[in-house]
Amino acid sequence: MCRLNRIDERFAQLKRDGHKGFVAYIGAGDPNLEATRQLAVAFERTGVDVLELGVPFSDPLADGLTNQLAAQRGLESGTTPAKVLAAVSAIRRDCPRLPIVLYLYFNLAFRYGLAEFIRDAAQAGVDGFLILDLPPEESENYEALMKSAGLSVIYLVAPTTPDDRMESIVKRGSGFVYYVSREGVTGVQSKVSETIGAMTAKIRAHTTLPIAVGFGISTPAQARRVAADADAVVVGSAIVNEIAKHGQQPDLVPRVSAFVQSLVMAVKPT
Repeated sequence: MCRLNRIDERFAQLKRDGHKGFVAYIGAGDPNLEATRQLAVAFERTGVDVLELGVPFSDPLADGLTNQLAAQRGLESGTTPAKVLAAVSAIRRDCPRLPIVLYLYFNLAFRYGLAEFIRDAAQAGVDGFLILDLPPEESENYEALMKSAGLSVIYLVAPTTPDDRMESIVKRGSGFVYYVSREGVTGVQSKVSETIGAMTAKIRAHTTLPIAVGFGISTPAQARRVAADADAVVVGSAIVNEIAKHGQQPDLVPRVSAFVQSLVMAVKPT
């Protein structure tokens, strides 16, 4: 199957324009899937370059409390992997060019049927997966299925990743490399890591893929600082916190999208 991957297209455009990218993470189905669709549409209008949708899971060990609670709210709203794919299809009607990445745990795809989930995700309009708990060394079948479907295989690199393993990971990935700027689980932090510049330089020695930096970035000032070394900035927990704060209010979408816009404007020149 040959299909245009929106992730590659978006990062190529950003490079041509001399701009940095902004990646927004939200939990799918938090507070419900219709809100997820509306937020996606609003985010694209603010200038978000890639949307990461967390597929709710009952045991999200790599996530901090903020995103764990988002997953819980997603499960409580009845969100399933199949319904997330249906939501992506609905988003595609309004956002045909917005790159969408699923952030998920392997068991969800395994229970669905890995080949079937990848096939259905591609048909729905997903562009890539970031599977948190699948080691690259055990991913040959997964990678082959993803490549056949035209989907990007996005891998994480951490500050503690040894150099030889980093080289292996980034050579197996596609779309972009997600650099986790600090150890531990997801969550808002008061300051960004001082080692981002050195680590992104080390990663670039092994790959030409764009490097997106995330974990702990929560303010426009932090986003602007990280953008100096990254090709894209990822913000998740801070956005999820805004959704938690306003989730039951009628102005949820404008309030959250205004916050996201402040982050986008910090990363991109006006």
